[in-house]
Amino acid sequence: MWLKKTNIILILAFSLTNFLFADNKGYARQEGDIFYIGNNKIERGFRWNNGNLITMKIIDKMNGKVWESGAKQADFFAPGQSDKNMKSGKWDIKRVEMPTSDPYSEVTVEYALEGLSVRRVFRIYDDCPAIGIDTYLKGKAKNSWIVQDKDLGNWKYLPQKKILSQLEEIPVLDQMSFQGRHWKLDLIEFTDNSDSHNSFVKHHSETAYAENVYKGNILFFVNMEDDLGLFYLKESPLAPSQLAYPGADYIARFGEVKSIGIGITASDLQGADWIKTYSIVFGVSANDELSRLQALHSYHKCKTSNEDMILMNTWGDRGSLERLTEDFCYQQIDACARLGISHFQLDWGWQETSDYTDKDGTPVKKWTPKRSLFPNGFEKVVAKGKEAGVEVCLYFVPNTQYDNEEWEKDADALIYLYKKYGVRIFKIDGQMMQSKAAEVRTRKMYEKVMRETDYAVIFNYDITAGQRGGYFYLNDYGNMFIENRYTDFTSYYPYKTLRNVWMLSRYVPAERIMVEFLNKWRNQDKYGKDLFAPSGYSMDYLFAITLAGQPLAFMDVADLPENAFESPDIIKKYRSIQPGFHKGIILPIGDEPSGKSWTGFQSIDDNEGFLLIFRESNTNNTAEIDTWLTKDSRVELSPVLGDGKKNRQTVKSNGNISVQLAKENSFVLYKYTILD
Repeated sequence: MWLKKTNIILILAFSLTNFLFADNKGYARQEGDIFYIGNNKIERGFRWNNGNLITMKIIDKMNGKVWESGAKQADFFAPGQSDKNMKSGKWDIKRVEMPTSDPYSEVTVEYALEGLSVRRVFRIYDDCPAIGIDTYLKGKAKNSWIVQDKDLGNWKYLPQKKILSQLEEIPVLDQMSFQGRHWKLDLIEFTDNSDSHNSFVKHHSETAYAENVYKGNILFFVNMEDDLGLFYLKESPLAPSQLAYPGADYIARFGEVKSIGIGITASDLQGADWIKTYSIVFGVSANDELSRLQALHSYHKCKTSNEDMILMNTWGDRGSLERLTEDFCYQQIDACARLGISHFQLDWGWQETSDYTDKDGTPVKKWTPKRSLFPNGFEKVVAKGKEAGVEVCLYFVPNTQYDNEEWEKDADALIYLYKKYGVRIFKIDGQMMQSKAAEVRTRKMYEKVMRETDYAVIFNYDITAGQRGGYFYLNDYGNMFIENRYTDFTSYYPYKTLRNVWMLSRYVPAERIMVEFLNKWRNQDKYGKDLFAPSGYSMDYLFAITLAGQPLAFMDVADLPENAFESPDIIKKYRSIQPGFHKGIILPIGDEPSGKSWTGFQSIDDNEGFLLIFRESNTNNTAEIDTWLTKDSRVELSPVLGDGKKNRQTVKSNGNISVQLAKENSFVLYKYTILD
């Protein structure tokens, strides 16, 4: 369950000229026309400009670097809105504690540009070198904010074909302007909708030059003279799913960078409610890859808490929905308990719609357990799970008609299932956010459920199809169900699953990704003599592929052979170290999984951590694996799972360590300790 606090939300508010929390906590202060926010890792100084902030400098306190900004335009740009004769804005600071994130200081700046009201909220987490910015708008805008031509080309002989010819119609979420002509840009573009795709990360690198446009949720920009840099993380859906998408995410020219694509047009501003744009995160780090990835993941870990689970889901074996009876549930729960699986989830088919009267006496329809499957009531199944130490979870599809108009009924349905049966973990599928109204209502649904269940509920967000939040948006209350793979359709290949998690883990917290393993004995005939067929791997190995994430037993586990696992207690042993493994920052090591590589993951936590290493179908029984360990450090490696032996060694260049595994398609999970 989410970490419980005595007070769900603790807010201390101040509207002062100067206010500082403890040394490592976020602060804000105003000195005349200069406004500062920051913590012990990062500071950003602005010209107050009546609240319409203009960045003057960013301080990287970890590396002693002051980035002086030459910006003349306000950080947030709303096309058509003038700041002439604007009244002075206001600011305050709040200390916020939530069960679903680390504590943070929240600095709010409000001002108005003619008829448009703007609220900028800065989330400053303790000891974090990155700050999140949430922007809210209401009122009326003069321009449409619609980009007519979204061609990414920047051809001077075809000016009508470039986004840059329409700059006055493109809102800007945030911008920075630094000196120097030697800046490197690294952009990370992502793909979800895994029902149609199987490569989720695309990296692009170039040296900044003339003004140009770029795609990607993440941008690292580095001054090549100083070997120090900054980064942006755009908290939005991925490019194909973004609303009001202008065709790109950033405009860059040397050290000048603008984040664009705010997720709304002027017509979305209706009524008196604040409308939230997409968010942007800015951070600082040294230029080496480990430093910047640690800075990025530090923010991820602060923003969203995580509950570990090993979950069985009934959809993976593609069985008849009529099998989902009370007796079936009992058999699966018993099998989960024997193996050490912590959660049992009924996917599509458990439900029917029933009439129900809400607290106001209004008749509504709710998802309820299907009476023909559970004639004795669903309470008995939940009680069986509690008795066995296996938590029962469900599947739910919101009503997406008319831009999710019935969001409140969906929220009430989930709250009803929680309060009546104690079910608190729901896989959310079929989600659609094709308009701003649909997105706003989706957010309201989640937030109402969380409030009215005392933040007890956890969502498994299915991002396998449709216009959804992806890896960085509207998924703060749980983990991500990233792919459907089946032996029935020969779409499940273990090395491809490993590759997808390996590639994502560099930028997305692996501990929030649900990673599937299937029953390798099903549909063997469909694979024929395929070298990479699931039957060629042990169940121990298939399970090990999932360890960096949240393991998902995508099968009916009661149908497994009696001695399916070589190590009968492997899942139970993993559960005992799962919190420690996921406490660290998890990054990929070795080569990209290909079915024939040496590859794996490292969980980094100060002077200790874990190394999960795979020898795929590779003919060499020893390998030099590149890790994130420091050259010349002495490490002790103690095997926890798999085939390795305890040893000590000195780390070589590139973080290389020597690993030996006797068999192809084998693995070892080491706990490591740095000795000096």
